[in-house]
Amino acid sequence: MSACPHDPAARLALLRAQWGGRGDLWVFGYASLIWRPEFEAAEHRPALVRGWHRALRMRSQINRGTPQQPGLVFALMGGGACRGFVYRMRPETAEAELERLWDREMVGGGIYDPRFLPCQTPQGTVAALAFTLSRRSEHYTGRLCDEDVVAILRHARGRYGTTLQYLAETAGALRERGVHDREIERLMRVAAGAGLPVHTDDQPAAARRVGRRSESRSSSVSSSASTPGSSTSTPTAG
Repeated sequence: MSACPHDPAARLALLRAQWGGRGDLWVFGYASLIWRPEFEAAEHRPALVRGWHRALRMRSQINRGTPQQPGLVFALMGGGACRGFVYRMRPETAEAELERLWDREMVGGGIYDPRFLPCQTPQGTVAALAFTLSRRSEHYTGRLCDEDVVAILRHARGRYGTTLQYLAETAGALRERGVHDREIERLMRVAAGAGLPVHTDDQPAAARRVGRRSESRSSSVSSSASTPGSSTSTPTAG
C-alpha cells in the first residue's frame, strides 16, 4: 500500500477496496490489540503468520514516549513468524469498527503499512488486516543494544503510560494465552535484571480497567482454544 502514503483517507479507501466490504473483515492482533482491542468482535482465534515477526523496534513519540524521550512499541516486521490472534468483526458494525481502528493505528496518515496477510488458524487460513512496519521507515529503530532498551524502559512515558508497562502487558497477555515469545521473555528478564518493575501491576489502575473491559467485550464471543507457540525473528532482527 504505497499509494498516497501521507493521505490517510486515500489509504483507507484503498484498503476498503481490497477488502471489498462483502466478506468477513478479520484483524490480526500481535501486541496491544490482544489486551486492548477496543472493538467488538464476533469471533477470535489463535493465528500464525509466516514471513513476519513481532519486534519492539518502532519509536513512539506520543502513546509510549515523547519527542524528547521516545518510547518503543511493537511492530510486525518482515521475516520469521508470529503467533497472535485474529478477530472477526461483526458484519453489521465492520465498517464503523474499521474506521475506529484506523483512527487509532493510523494517526496523521500513519506510520504502519497496513496490509492483508494470510493467517493460519485451527479452522483454516483467513486473510486478516495487519499493521506492519517497513525497515525504511524513519520510525524503525534498527537493532538496539540491551543498555539502550533498558534506558528507554526506565524513562519513556507517553499519554497511555510507559514503554515498560506496554512491554509487560504484552508479555503477560501472550503468556496467559499460551503463546511463548522468546525475545519478549528475554527482554522481561533484562528489565528485571536492571531492577525495573516488570509486573503489569505497575500500570495505572484506570488503564488496566480499560484494557480488561475492552478484552471482556471481545472474549464474550465465540473463540478457539489457544495452543502454545512462539514468535521467531530473522537474525537481523535479534
